Amino acid sequence: HVLVLNKVDLADPRRQPAVLEHLKQQGCSHVVFTDCQRDGNVKKIVPLVAKLVGNSPRYHRAESTDYSILVIGVPNVGKSSLINSLRRLHLKKGKATAVGGEPGITKAVLTRIQVCEKPLMYLVDTPGVLPPKLGDVETGMKLALCGAIRDHLVGEDIMADYLLYTLNKQQQFGYVQRYGLDEACDDIELVLKRVALAQGRTQKVKVLTGTGNVNVTMLSYPAAAYKFLRDFRAGHLGRVTLD
Repeated sequence: HVLVLNKVDLADPRRQPAVLEHLKQQGCSHVVFTDCQRDGNVKKIVPLVAKLVGNSPRYHRAESTDYSILVIGVPNVGKSSLINSLRRLHLKKGKATAVGGEPGITKAVLTRIQVCEKPLMYLVDTPGVLPPKLGDVETGMKLALCGAIRDHLVGEDIMADYLLYTLNKQQQFGYVQRYGLDEACDDIELVLKRVALAQGRTQKVKVLTGTGNVNVTMLSYPAAAYKFLRDFRAGHLGRVTLD
Protein backbone atom coordinates (compact mmCIF):
# COMPACT_ATOMS: atom_id res chain seq x y z
CA HIS A 1 0.00 0.00 0.00
CA VAL A 2 0.94 3.68 -0.34
CA LEU A 3 0.44 6.03 2.61
CA VAL A 4 -0.49 9.53 1.42
CA LEU A 5 -0.13 12.28 4.02
CA ASN A 6 -2.15 15.15 2.61
CA LYS A 7 -2.35 18.83 3.61
CA VAL A 8 1.42 18.97 4.04
CA ASP A 9 1.17 22.74 3.52
CA LEU A 10 -0.47 22.99 6.95
CA ALA A 11 2.09 20.83 8.80
CA ASP A 12 5.40 21.86 10.35
CA PRO A 13 8.07 20.91 7.75
CA ARG A 14 10.68 20.51 10.50
CA ARG A 15 8.78 17.47 11.79
CA GLN A 16 8.80 15.54 8.49
CA PRO A 17 12.02 13.56 9.11
CA ALA A 18 10.75 12.41 12.52
CA VAL A 19 7.39 11.44 11.02
CA LEU A 20 9.06 9.42 8.27
CA GLU A 21 11.29 7.63 10.78
CA HIS A 22 8.31 6.79 13.00
CA LEU A 23 6.34 5.42 10.04
CA LYS A 24 9.35 3.45 8.85
CA GLN A 25 9.55 1.74 12.24
CA GLN A 26 5.87 0.81 11.82
CA GLY A 27 6.57 -0.79 8.45
CA CYS A 28 5.35 2.02 6.18
CA SER A 29 8.02 2.36 3.51
CA HIS A 30 5.98 4.02 0.75
CA VAL A 31 4.99 7.46 2.03
CA VAL A 32 4.06 10.49 -0.09
CA PHE A 33 3.48 13.98 1.34
CA THR A 34 0.95 15.90 -0.76
CA ASP A 35 -0.85 19.21 -1.05
CA CYS A 36 -3.89 18.55 -3.22
CA GLN A 37 -4.85 22.23 -3.40
CA ARG A 38 -1.69 22.93 -5.41
CA ASP A 39 -1.13 19.39 -6.74
CA GLY A 40 2.14 19.24 -4.81
CA ASN A 41 3.83 15.81 -5.06
CA VAL A 42 0.58 14.26 -6.35
CA LYS A 43 2.29 13.31 -9.63
CA LYS A 44 4.47 10.81 -7.71
CA ILE A 45 1.51 8.64 -6.74
CA VAL A 46 0.52 7.00 -10.05
CA PRO A 47 4.05 5.79 -10.99
CA LEU A 48 4.59 4.50 -7.45
CA VAL A 49 1.27 2.63 -7.37
CA ALA A 50 1.86 1.18 -10.85
CA LYS A 51 5.31 -0.03 -9.79
CA LEU A 52 4.02 -1.66 -6.60
CA VAL A 53 1.11 -3.37 -8.34
CA GLY A 54 3.35 -4.49 -11.20
CA ASN A 55 5.72 -6.16 -8.76
CA SER A 56 2.93 -7.91 -6.84
CA PRO A 57 1.10 -11.17 -7.68
CA ARG A 58 -2.19 -10.41 -9.46
CA TYR A 59 -3.46 -14.01 -9.64
CA HIS A 60 -6.65 -14.18 -11.73
CA ARG A 61 -6.21 -10.50 -12.71
CA ALA A 62 -2.81 -11.10 -14.33
CA GLU A 63 -4.14 -10.39 -17.84
CA SER A 64 -5.93 -7.21 -16.80
CA THR A 65 -4.40 -4.00 -18.12
CA ASP A 66 -6.13 -1.61 -15.74
CA TYR A 67 -5.64 -0.86 -12.05
CA SER A 68 -8.42 -0.35 -9.48
CA ILE A 69 -7.21 1.35 -6.30
CA LEU A 70 -9.23 1.86 -3.10
CA VAL A 71 -8.73 5.18 -1.28
CA ILE A 72 -9.13 4.73 2.49
CA GLY A 73 -8.54 7.22 5.29
CA VAL A 74 -9.95 9.12 8.25
CA PRO A 75 -12.61 11.79 7.57
CA ASN A 76 -11.68 15.14 6.07
CA VAL A 77 -8.08 14.35 5.10
CA GLY A 78 -8.68 15.09 1.42
CA LYS A 79 -9.42 11.70 -0.16
CA SER A 80 -11.85 13.23 -2.65
CA SER A 81 -9.47 16.14 -3.25
CA LEU A 82 -6.71 13.64 -4.04
CA ILE A 83 -8.84 11.95 -6.68
CA ASN A 84 -9.76 15.29 -8.24
CA SER A 85 -6.11 16.39 -8.18
CA LEU A 86 -5.00 13.21 -9.98
CA ARG A 87 -7.66 13.80 -12.65
CA ARG A 88 -6.45 17.36 -13.16
CA LEU A 89 -2.85 16.24 -13.56
CA HIS A 90 -3.29 13.17 -15.75
CA LEU A 91 -6.58 13.69 -17.61
CA LYS A 92 -6.87 17.49 -17.55
CA LYS A 93 -10.42 17.07 -16.25
CA GLY A 94 -12.34 18.68 -13.41
CA LYS A 95 -13.96 17.38 -10.26
CA ALA A 96 -15.45 13.91 -10.26
CA THR A 97 -16.37 13.76 -6.58
CA ALA A 98 -17.65 16.32 -4.07
CA VAL A 99 -15.32 17.83 -1.48
CA GLY A 100 -15.86 19.93 1.63
CA GLY A 101 -14.13 21.28 4.71
CA GLU A 102 -15.94 19.01 7.12
CA PRO A 103 -16.22 15.25 7.68
CA GLY A 104 -18.98 13.21 6.09
CA ILE A 105 -19.11 14.72 2.58
CA THR A 106 -18.58 11.31 0.98
CA LYS A 107 -21.36 9.11 2.37
CA ALA A 108 -21.03 5.90 0.35
CA VAL A 109 -18.51 3.88 -1.65
CA LEU A 110 -18.64 5.41 -5.11
CA THR A 111 -18.13 3.84 -8.52
CA ARG A 112 -14.68 3.68 -10.07
CA ILE A 113 -13.30 7.05 -11.16
CA GLN A 114 -10.68 7.17 -13.87
CA VAL A 115 -7.64 9.22 -12.88
CA CYS A 116 -5.07 8.22 -15.50
CA GLU A 117 -4.96 6.94 -19.10
CA LYS A 118 -1.45 5.45 -19.23
CA PRO A 119 -1.46 3.33 -17.19
CA LEU A 120 -5.23 2.97 -17.10
CA MET A 121 -6.00 3.57 -13.45
CA TYR A 122 -9.23 3.93 -11.49
CA LEU A 123 -9.67 5.07 -7.91
CA VAL A 124 -12.64 4.32 -5.66
CA ASP A 125 -13.59 7.02 -3.15
CA THR A 126 -14.86 5.84 0.25
CA PRO A 127 -16.36 7.48 3.36
CA GLY A 128 -13.89 8.38 6.08
CA VAL A 129 -13.36 5.80 8.80
CA LEU A 130 -12.24 6.05 12.42
CA PRO A 131 -11.57 3.37 15.05
CA PRO A 132 -14.72 2.59 17.07
CA LYS A 133 -12.79 3.53 20.21
CA LEU A 134 -10.07 6.17 20.36
CA GLY A 135 -7.03 5.58 22.53
CA ASP A 136 -7.41 8.64 24.76
CA VAL A 137 -9.08 12.03 25.03
CA GLU A 138 -6.10 13.92 23.60
CA THR A 139 -6.15 11.81 20.43
CA GLY A 140 -9.82 12.67 20.03
CA MET A 141 -9.10 16.38 20.49
CA LYS A 142 -6.37 16.30 17.84
CA LEU A 143 -8.71 14.57 15.39
CA ALA A 144 -11.40 17.14 16.16
CA LEU A 145 -9.01 20.05 15.54
CA CYS A 146 -8.19 18.55 12.14
CA GLY A 147 -11.90 18.31 11.32
CA ALA A 148 -12.07 14.52 11.42
CA ILE A 149 -14.85 14.73 14.03
CA ARG A 150 -17.75 17.15 13.67
CA ASP A 151 -17.22 20.27 15.79
CA HIS A 152 -20.56 20.16 17.60
CA LEU A 153 -19.84 16.67 18.94
CA VAL A 154 -16.94 18.05 20.96
CA GLY A 155 -17.89 21.72 21.31
CA GLU A 156 -16.22 24.66 19.58
CA ASP A 157 -15.42 26.32 22.93
CA ILE A 158 -13.62 23.23 24.26
CA MET A 159 -11.75 22.77 20.97
CA ALA A 160 -10.72 26.43 20.89
CA ASP A 161 -9.32 26.16 24.43
CA TYR A 162 -7.33 23.04 23.50
CA LEU A 163 -6.10 24.72 20.31
CA LEU A 164 -4.79 27.71 22.27
CA TYR A 165 -3.04 25.35 24.69
CA THR A 166 -1.44 23.49 21.77
CA LEU A 167 -0.28 26.65 19.99
CA ASN A 168 1.34 27.98 23.16
CA LYS A 169 2.93 24.62 23.95
CA GLN A 170 4.54 24.52 20.50
CA GLN A 171 5.44 28.23 20.66
CA GLN A 172 3.31 28.98 17.63
CA PHE A 173 2.35 32.56 18.38
CA GLY A 174 0.94 33.61 15.02
CA TYR A 175 -2.43 34.23 16.65
CA VAL A 176 -0.96 37.13 18.67
CA GLN A 177 -0.38 39.32 15.62
CA ARG A 178 -3.40 38.07 13.69
CA TYR A 179 -5.87 39.08 16.38
CA GLY A 180 -4.06 42.14 17.71
CA LEU A 181 -3.01 40.78 21.10
CA ASP A 182 -0.19 42.43 23.03
CA GLU A 183 1.45 39.10 23.88
CA ALA A 184 0.87 35.36 24.04
CA CYS A 185 -2.01 34.43 26.31
CA ASP A 186 -3.43 31.29 27.91
CA ASP A 187 -6.87 32.80 28.61
CA ILE A 188 -9.19 31.53 25.87
CA GLU A 189 -11.92 34.02 26.80
CA LEU A 190 -9.56 36.94 26.23
CA VAL A 191 -8.37 35.48 22.92
CA LEU A 192 -11.92 34.88 21.68
CA LYS A 193 -12.82 38.44 22.66
CA ARG A 194 -9.98 39.71 20.45
CA VAL A 195 -11.07 37.37 17.64
CA ALA A 196 -14.62 38.67 17.86
CA LEU A 197 -13.45 42.30 17.82
CA ALA A 198 -10.95 41.77 14.99
CA GLN A 199 -13.34 39.78 12.80
CA GLY A 200 -16.58 41.57 13.66
CA ARG A 201 -18.20 38.49 15.19
CA THR A 202 -21.19 40.03 16.96
CA GLN A 203 -24.82 39.20 17.65
CA LYS A 204 -27.86 41.28 18.56
CA VAL A 205 -29.56 40.36 21.81
CA LYS A 206 -32.79 41.70 23.27
CA VAL A 207 -32.33 43.01 26.80
CA LEU A 208 -35.26 43.84 29.07
CA THR A 209 -34.88 47.29 30.65
CA GLY A 210 -37.16 49.60 32.61
CA THR A 211 -38.36 51.13 29.34
CA GLY A 212 -38.91 47.83 27.53
CA ASN A 213 -36.88 45.57 25.27
CA VAL A 214 -33.69 47.05 23.86
CA ASN A 215 -31.54 45.50 21.12
CA VAL A 216 -27.93 45.32 22.27
CA THR A 217 -24.97 44.30 20.11
CA MET A 218 -22.75 41.81 21.93
CA LEU A 219 -19.66 39.84 21.03
CA SER A 220 -20.43 36.32 19.80
CA TYR A 221 -18.02 33.95 21.52
CA PRO A 222 -19.34 30.83 19.72
CA ALA A 223 -18.78 32.54 16.35
CA ALA A 224 -15.33 33.66 17.48
CA ALA A 225 -14.43 30.09 18.52
CA TYR A 226 -15.60 28.81 15.13
CA LYS A 227 -13.48 31.46 13.36
CA PHE A 228 -10.45 30.58 15.52
CA LEU A 229 -10.76 26.92 14.48
CA ARG A 230 -11.27 27.80 10.81
CA ASP A 231 -8.19 30.03 10.81
CA PHE A 232 -6.13 27.18 12.25
CA ARG A 233 -7.39 24.70 9.63
CA ALA A 234 -6.63 27.18 6.86
CA GLY A 235 -3.04 27.64 8.04
CA HIS A 236 -3.49 31.28 9.10
CA LEU A 237 -2.07 30.57 12.57
CA GLY A 238 1.10 28.89 11.32
CA ARG A 239 2.14 25.42 10.19
CA VAL A 240 1.46 23.03 13.05
CA THR A 241 1.92 19.28 13.48
CA LEU A 242 -0.20 18.07 16.39
CA ASP A 243 1.50 14.70 17.02
